[in-house]
Parts: sequence; C-alpha cells; structure tokens
Amino acid sequence: MESKLSSTEDFSSAKAVLLGALAPGVNGPTWNTLKISFLMLSLCLAAMLGLAFSASDSALIFHVAFLVLITGTLFLLLTRFLAETGLVSVQHQMQEIGLAPGTGGDKSKSN
Repeated sequence: MESKLSSTEDFSSAKAVLLGALAPGVNGPTWNTLKISFLMLSLCLAAMLGLAFSASDSALIFHVAFLVLITGTLFLLLTRFLAETGLVSVQHQMQEIGLAPGTGGDKSKSN
C-alpha cells in the first residue's frame, strides 16, 4: 500500500513538465521551468541591452528595449493569470489524461 502512494507522489521534473504540456492546467514544476526560462531570457536581454548601449546605436537600443518590454509584459500576464486560476497537481493532470493508476481504460470503455 505504501509503495503505491510513493509511486504516485514521486515524479521527476521532466515527467511533470511533459505531463504539464499534455494535460490541461499548469503544475508546479512546469511553472518553475517557465520562471527559469524567463530568468535566462532576461539575463540574455540585459546583456544585449548592455552591448547596444556600448555600441551607441539608438535603433538597436530601442529594439532591445522593446524586446525587454514584451518579455516583462508576458511574464506579468502569465503570473497574474496563474494567480487567478491557480496551479494544478501532477496527480490531477494524470487523472485528466487517464494515466493515473486505477483509471486506465475506464474512459474509453464507457463509450
């Protein structure tokens, strides 16, 4: 009995992100992966903005600043959306797509 509980609650981050891509809702590991991706994108854009300022090219500065604005707006909108809807557990997502133990094949046989 205890092995069944530990197997349903112990997921690798890669499996949780894959389930997050296939099932409705956003789980915690998927949101953490998105936050890390936005952090890396911000670091790259900050480096590009620094290089644009050192090159003193106003067109490049405006272009990179616009990319920074788009990135910040997208992150803000995603954060506010997830604050409204909330996160979903990985187990719930597995039940939604029929991968949870005990639910295998029940949806297809009911039709």
